Amino acid sequence: MTESKATVIIPNYNGLRFMGICMDALERQTCRDFEILVVDNGSTDGSVEWLRQQGIPSIFLPENTGFSGAVNAGIRAAKTPYVILLNNDTEVQPDFVGELLAAIGRSKRIFAVSSRMVQMYHRELMDDAGDMYSLMGWAYQRGVGRSSRGYNRPVEVFSACAGAAIYRRAVFDEIGLFDEMHFAYLEDIDVCYRAKIHGYHVRYCPTAVVYHVGSGTSGSKYNPFKVRLAARNSIYLNYKNMPLLQLLVNFPLIGAGIAVKYGFFRKLGFGKEYLEGIREGLATAVKCRKVPYDSRWIPNYLSIQWELIMGTLIYVWEFSVRQIAKARPNVTKN
Repeated sequence: MTESKATVIIPNYNGLRFMGICMDALERQTCRDFEILVVDNGSTDGSVEWLRQQGIPSIFLPENTGFSGAVNAGIRAAKTPYVILLNNDTEVQPDFVGELLAAIGRSKRIFAVSSRMVQMYHRELMDDAGDMYSLMGWAYQRGVGRSSRGYNRPVEVFSACAGAAIYRRAVFDEIGLFDEMHFAYLEDIDVCYRAKIHGYHVRYCPTAVVYHVGSGTSGSKYNPFKVRLAARNSIYLNYKNMPLLQLLVNFPLIGAGIAVKYGFFRKLGFGKEYLEGIREGLATAVKCRKVPYDSRWIPNYLSIQWELIMGTLIYVWEFSVRQIAKARPNVTKN
């Protein structure tokens, strides 16, 4: 029997309402060279019983270990050369697996490939065309809220969105798995950052299409838990991956980014939670496993710094375009 090329790992926490659509879409894949593995994070909504009843290969964790803990359990259990991480609130198109395998197979220096994520209930709009990172310490979804008719070119991106992406499993042995201190949020930026320090690439594949509900587990785009964890993890991300010189160079813009975000979340009523996350991050960052500095990687650090500059410019451009698009209906009415 021929071994499969990929294991599709689906972390699940009380996501029973999504599982049927997600599994049906995987059944329709034109490429069958994959296995399925669900990692249940201590669900209490009947997911465990349903998975056992359906006979779907699964790992049942006794408690919620967060996104990082769940996918790490799946990666450790996988025996295939590649792993595809897939959120449960998704519906992949028939060529999804095949296109991702083709894209990552183009070079051994590709660590991950991000898919073309489209909003499930607004399919005219993009959800994610690869994740980017900026000098202000802001991670963002490239293309979010823009027309899904665009973003048709395969390009280099800073990070693959772990909600629907393929990874070269062997590279995890070199750079480590997802950081379980993150629990959830920014863990996918962190692991791709580490891969880039080691000289690997991350690509965006526009032909691997997936429809995504978004915030299926957390329940909303912004909530106290999510805001606090993302703020804390943003501190971890920079502390772990930037050498001291790079941190000093970027500190003024990172500090400005924290101030702007605090103002943003304060208006939404989450200012307290955001500051709590920043404080926790500063207090506990020393517990993180920092990437050891190696002078051989100076060209990679310089390349990453250039990506941060470009990520900042792309953010400003996309933000401006979205603001203009929002203002247009008002102009028409007047």
